[in-house]
Amino acid sequence: MFLSLKEIKKEKFRYGLIIGMIVLIGYLIFILTSLSMGLANQNTDAINSWKINSIVLDKDTNTNLTQSLLTKNELKNAKITKDEAYLGQAAVVAKKDGLTKESAQFLGLDTQQFIAKNLQLSSGHKIKQKNQVVVDEQFKNDGYKLGDKIKFNSASTNYTIVGFVKNAKLNIAPVVYGDLASWQAIKNLNSSFKASAIVSRNANFKIDQNQLKTYSTTAFVNKLPGYSAQNSTFTFMIGFLMIISLIVIAVFLYILTIQKIQNYAVLRAQGIPSKTLINATISQSIILVVGGLIIATVLTAATALIMPATVPMSFNIPILSAVGFGLILTGLLGSLIPIKIILNVDPVSVIGG
Repeated sequence: MFLSLKEIKKEKFRYGLIIGMIVLIGYLIFILTSLSMGLANQNTDAINSWKINSIVLDKDTNTNLTQSLLTKNELKNAKITKDEAYLGQAAVVAKKDGLTKESAQFLGLDTQQFIAKNLQLSSGHKIKQKNQVVVDEQFKNDGYKLGDKIKFNSASTNYTIVGFVKNAKLNIAPVVYGDLASWQAIKNLNSSFKASAIVSRNANFKIDQNQLKTYSTTAFVNKLPGYSAQNSTFTFMIGFLMIISLIVIAVFLYILTIQKIQNYAVLRAQGIPSKTLINATISQSIILVVGGLIIATVLTAATALIMPATVPMSFNIPILSAVGFGLILTGLLGSLIPIKIILNVDPVSVIGG
């Protein structure tokens, strides 16, 4: 450790460049990870808030909530308890004169069931009457207020915003919670249709009906449009950046080791054991990576403070810490090549040459 610190202090510019490269790589990985988590959360925020373990859909809809419709006849044998809730879904465009139109997901609820009862409002109140809605805070950010009258699609019916709820997103669209009667009207359905799905906090909930199928929440989420592809894309990007960081660290340490080969030869000739030189190289690698990651963490924290609410980023400290630990391991791997050179150095041939 002493040798590595002394050398870094002596060659500030050279090692400063290496730390700068690690800072840029670390910062980019942290931001991409946060963006990946933010986008993933915007697909599932609403679902996560319900704390459900299973969902019942029409079996012919390929696990697609938008396409699923459940009839009253299909649900006549369903045993609905306090752990189940009906859910009606419809894609809508919410609008009010003078304000931005919002592409949203309308979710019809039974107001006596657990989803409606457990809504965590940031302001306003829950649905109490017909044609009342509770909306995601994105509406508030875009200028909508409590008491505003909004319309959906080309319909003329007015719906009153009575509450706002945080982090209510589904398929990266803000959620509008209303009642099931409003959902039927928006979908232009007759009274024979009950809901799009039944969600349950019971993982083993089943309905004895051949046309209906129960899915786990994980299976349903993975089938959300674009969800798996998006997560896979970001995972590969972050993985490739890890590999790039490994190569960058290894190349820099290799070049520095080659430049200092005569110094190592002299130290070996003086009787300094290889173990001491190896520990110095590993310590140097850890100091460079940790130093770069500390600066990258500060930059990421500053970014989190100034990032506008419209950017879907989630700064999850445990996950970002795991990514940082992965980068430290990458730095250790990058030091293996210089270690091999140190072990093979021949003082006689180097000094004599």
